[in-house]
Amino acid sequence: MLSTAKSILRLSLLHPLPPVPAPSSPPLLAPFSLLSPKTLFSFLSTTAAAAKDDYFAAVHHISNIVRRDIYLERTLNKLNISVTNDLVYRVLRSCCRHGIQSFRFFNWAKSQNLSSSYTPTAIEYEELVKILAKTRHWETMWKVLHQLLKESSLSFSAEVIEFVIREYGRNGLVDEAVRVFNSCRKVFKCEQTVGVYNSLLFALCEVKNFQGAYALVRRMIRKGVKPDKETYSLLVNAWCKAGKRREAQEFLEEMSRKGFNPPVRGRDLLIEGLLNAGCIESARDLVSKMAKEGFVPDIRTFNSLLEAISKSGEIEFCVDLCNDVCQLGLCPDIETYKIVIPIAAKLGKMDEAFRLLHCAIEEGHKPFPSLYAPILKALCRAGQFDDASSFFSDMKVRGHPPNRPVYTMLIRMCARGGRFVEAANYLVEMTEMNLPPLSRSFDMVTDGLKNCGKHDLAKRMEQLEVSLRGA
Repeated sequence: MLSTAKSILRLSLLHPLPPVPAPSSPPLLAPFSLLSPKTLFSFLSTTAAAAKDDYFAAVHHISNIVRRDIYLERTLNKLNISVTNDLVYRVLRSCCRHGIQSFRFFNWAKSQNLSSSYTPTAIEYEELVKILAKTRHWETMWKVLHQLLKESSLSFSAEVIEFVIREYGRNGLVDEAVRVFNSCRKVFKCEQTVGVYNSLLFALCEVKNFQGAYALVRRMIRKGVKPDKETYSLLVNAWCKAGKRREAQEFLEEMSRKGFNPPVRGRDLLIEGLLNAGCIESARDLVSKMAKEGFVPDIRTFNSLLEAISKSGEIEFCVDLCNDVCQLGLCPDIETYKIVIPIAAKLGKMDEAFRLLHCAIEEGHKPFPSLYAPILKALCRAGQFDDASSFFSDMKVRGHPPNRPVYTMLIRMCARGGRFVEAANYLVEMTEMNLPPLSRSFDMVTDGLKNCGKHDLAKRMEQLEVSLRGA
């Protein structure tokens, strides 16, 4: 196995293209000058694709060695690898859950600079720092950071600082997160951007240090760094999660008075915070109160609320709420229809479901199968198979083509209703659209046809299944 790996690695890392045969040997291919442009392009594309496959196979093999081999340095030395920046980066990405092993591989790659002239760049250093932070090897991470600082030609990006601060926060090490934050300019030569502030804000909110988080936002403003949507969302979400809705609302009002209005309206941020905290009832009450006062939420926030309420089981309330806010001027988008139409169909409110679907079509939305499938299912459940067939024919013209799940659902519903001939027709339609039916769909239809005396049609369905399966 080791010899096979060596040959793959040599081909992919040292000789990406096959050698040209000597002139004395009989040519395996016509000379390039005699090949047509199309044939030459096909040959070069095939060769390049094969070389690319070999390269990624080599990366995969090296990654397995790094992850599993106790003596990985000794094994890697036997492979005669030509180390490149791209190779090191890809192996590190592949071994992102193995901190110390990645560190050992990186050190081994650096030691190969005499044979392969490899010099690490900031990209590999930063990837290694992220891996060590994610796997909580803090001491080793700081060693790598100090190594990078010694390289005068390399510099940190704010992204890696943000990542380290957030990882400290996730693990409850707020003091260390503050230490990194305070070291940005002096040690890391990196500006305290809004992203860096948000990372420390995240760390403080993780340990419910709301006083420190609020003080950080005030310092942020004093330093001339303008808060963005994430700044507001982090603090509002954390307050809502801790059951401190009043504090969140007062914070948004205070920021508004100071002239720092969030990119999204304060009430929408509050609704999103309540939803993220799982306080669906509070979010629902807040939107209902807004509707009574004549205000409507942002469409994205409203869609999130509808989805959360529908999952909680209060599906009838969703339809009523949607009607209320639409009367106040909220314009639903395609995501709104994807949520509300299935709910209306499930409740059996077919007139409402059809009205919403036609509204979507009038607004220029071409119905997806996920929009009209719930209506089809509801019609079949009500025994209205003729209406379902007519509606389905209309959707095939006005909407996107039906997919395999829609046909499978129709076949199942027709079989349950004893409409086996219609189910057989849907099977034939599926095959004509190159949508292979499930085996159980064939079994369901053929058994039903035999039971109702349609033996000839059942035999045709069996022959169709055999021809599709290639048996």
